[in-house]
Amino acid sequence: MARSTRTATALVGVAALALTLAACVAEPSPTPTGGATGAASARPTPSASITPFPMGASVSTTPLPADLPQGCRDLLDADVLAQLDGVPLNAPGMGGGIREDSARVCVWGEPGAATTRLVTVIGYSPEREARDELYALGEDGFTCYEPQGGIRCEKTWTDPNLPVEDGRTLFWRDGVIVDTQYSNLAPTGYTAAVIAALWPAGGRTPKPTPSTTP
Repeated sequence: MARSTRTATALVGVAALALTLAACVAEPSPTPTGGATGAASARPTPSASITPFPMGASVSTTPLPADLPQGCRDLLDADVLAQLDGVPLNAPGMGGGIREDSARVCVWGEPGAATTRLVTVIGYSPEREARDELYALGEDGFTCYEPQGGIRCEKTWTDPNLPVEDGRTLFWRDGVIVDTQYSNLAPTGYTAAVIAALWPAGGRTPKPTPSTTP
């Protein structure tokens, strides 16, 4: 997938995209649904230094997944699900479900494991706050480009405590952020499958070239 310029181009892409959004404001849900618990706010992340992406009321026409954890599986195609075969999804105590701010949390990983997990948060994120955060990520060494009608930023690094690769991949479009943080678990095509499921108008995207980011 071709990469364009990083931070400056990303900001222009976000601004242009915002002008095309329908005038519909998606508000966070006041109460958890779909079996979420308070543990969702304490969800595991690959690195304690990573801060959550800003969430809030957003101009968007994109519905969030429902009926978790099945909704997490519905976001993925057969190829990605095969790579995750045998990995528990939203196991008790891992923080998966629907949070109080309406964000959906999909956690792939074994409870109690020191590593080998993948956490995806999908929620509404307002344009200004999202733009500022994407800019900060670009300044922090993330590679940012503009695929599939949105802005994608990604970065990988070696875990400070274990000899495994950690990473984070984010995709913002139509007032929605898909924020995936992972450690030693990076299925090829993961983020592309989620994007195609959330925005299916153009159908699923071609199978991506294998890379180190999900």
